[in-house]
Parts: sequence; C-alpha cells; structure tokens
Amino acid sequence: MGRPPEADRILVLRLGALGDVARTLPAASALRAGHPGAHLAWLVEPGARGAVAGQPWIDELLVFPRDELRSALRRLHLRRFVRVLAAFLRELRRRRFDLVVDFHSILKSALLARASGAPRRAAYAPPHGREGAWLLANARARVAARRTSRYARNLALVRFLGVGASPWSAPLRVDGDARRRVLEALGPGLAPVLIHPGSSGATPHKRWSAEGYAAVARSLAALGVPVRVAFGPAPAERAFAESIASTAGEGVQLAPPTTELGDLAALCEASRLFIGGDSGPLHVASLVGTPAVQILGPTDPVENEPYTGTPSRTVRVPVACSPCRRGCAAAVCMRRVEPAAVVAAARELLAAREGGW
Repeated sequence: MGRPPEADRILVLRLGALGDVARTLPAASALRAGHPGAHLAWLVEPGARGAVAGQPWIDELLVFPRDELRSALRRLHLRRFVRVLAAFLRELRRRRFDLVVDFHSILKSALLARASGAPRRAAYAPPHGREGAWLLANARARVAARRTSRYARNLALVRFLGVGASPWSAPLRVDGDARRRVLEALGPGLAPVLIHPGSSGATPHKRWSAEGYAAVARSLAALGVPVRVAFGPAPAERAFAESIASTAGEGVQLAPPTTELGDLAALCEASRLFIGGDSGPLHVASLVGTPAVQILGPTDPVENEPYTGTPSRTVRVPVACSPCRRGCAAAVCMRRVEPAAVVAAARELLAAREGGW
C-alpha cells in the first residue's frame, strides 16, 4: 500500500503459541509506531497471554476463551459452547475495530477477523496464509521469499500496510517486580549461563539429550561460569532439568521456578547467555537482549532463527531429511549434535560480550 490505512482502532491477531506470539512482538511494535494515536488491541489465546500482558505499547489484551470452549466440547455441553462463543464474539464486535492485522492467517484467525466486523482485514496470501484464510481477508500480503524468518515475515506484513516505522528497541519489556523477584532468587554473584532444555509436549523431537546438556553445563562450570538449568511448569520438564543438573555436578544448579512469563523474561534478562532448542523461551531470551545458542535438529534454521537484534549462534548438523515439520523417533539430526560444538558457540558469544575469554 502507498500509505498506511487510516485506523483509530486496530486489532492484532496472533493466537499462540508462546514462541510465535513472542516473534510477533517486534512487528506489532512497528505497527504501533506507525499508528501512535490509535487504540491497539491484541487477541491471543490463554497460554501465550503472558507474552503480551504488561507491554506498555499495547492498549488492550483480549483473550480468546479457548479452554472454556474446549471443555464444553469435550463434555458435549453444546449450549454452553454456543453461549460462551456468542458472548465473546459480541464483545469483539462491540469494540468496532477499523483494521485487523492477522499475523496468524489460518482459518480460525480469519473467522475471528471477519467476526470482528472490521472493514479492513490484512493477512498473508499463500503460501504463508493457510487453510483458505486469505479468502476472508481483503488485503493480502504476498511475501516473496517462501523461506524467511518469522520475524522478517511478520515485519513484511506491516510493511505491506505501508508502515515504515522500526520496531521498538525493546519489544518485550521486563516487569520491574519480576526482575526484583528473580534477582533475589538468584542471589549474589556472577550472572549465570541459563540452559533451558525443554520443549512443548507436542514437540519432543526438538529436544536435545539430557547427556548432551549435562556435558555442556559441566564444561562451562569447569571454566568458572555459574550454570542454571531452567524448566517449565510441567512436572516432566522439572524432572528433565533435575537430571541434567545432577549429572553435570558441581557448579550447576536448578534455576528459580518461573510460573509466569514475566518471571521467565526476567530470568533470561538476568543471565549472561541462554542455551536451548527451538522454543518459546529462546525467543523470549533473544527479545530481552540475552545472547543465545540455539540447538537445532529437524527445525528450519531460517524460519526459526533468534531475533536479529541480539547476538546468537545456531548449532546443527545438516542431514538429508532435515529440516522437517514432524520430526521422528530416530532423531538422527539431534543425536549428531556434539557438546563440543555447543560449548564452542557459547564461549564465542561469551567472549564477544565480555571482551575476552
């Protein structure tokens, strides 16, 4: 578009998951900079609301009632399902948005954009728009590169709208109270290297081995670097982190629990380096400016690179079947990653940040 569309009320649509919502923050902040006087709202699902909540440049947070709707369907409470959905859609339409920017661009998000009643609905054309979502949009951005980072793709949708503003220098703000809690929990001493080895339950193929992480942690601890191993809310993630810390030995401890995303962001900010796989926490770390070592197997290294504004290194061993979307039980691409390569990448980033190693 030649110039940004006039809009006093704008809705950003990116429902989940955590990593995808986090990677939309820079583009959405550029959208805000291009419409400084507009009311900017964000529609998100419950699991990723923490990535949006508390950001000073977002005026309103709307949460799609996914859990309530799913519970009603599982119990075959169809009347309750219809009642909850209808009440949410009434509230959505009542806000009278002028413009919806659908970064998700799947059928569900396209239906929600249409239900909002906004006269202008921007989304991706194929192949980045999926499930026929583009048919319900009346402004369709065609991204030339089929393979591009999610950060660049999201910013391309904003540029399509004629917005030339740059993303905020700190698109993910760390809450002051969370910062104080985390620093108190970490205690005095040097900032640690943070290892976050987990992945979502649906993507075990993105997870490197406990033995590999333990070897990296042991090597860094032997150099005098404090190492903390972080974990998510699931009991299995804590058990995985505990096995890494106990195997690594002296100088390696569990990180403070982070039950809220604000605490996770503060923990990443308080760390000198982040090491992990393709996960939401890695993108949170790169968005708060913490250098990151990304360990990849089946994940596409182009689409899923960390935020370009933060130093990072990607460690992977290319195999014929990688990248792929589903992963496999053999996980050859993950098993071939050597701890020495991860340690070398970590030392390189530490040296660049601290002026020598």
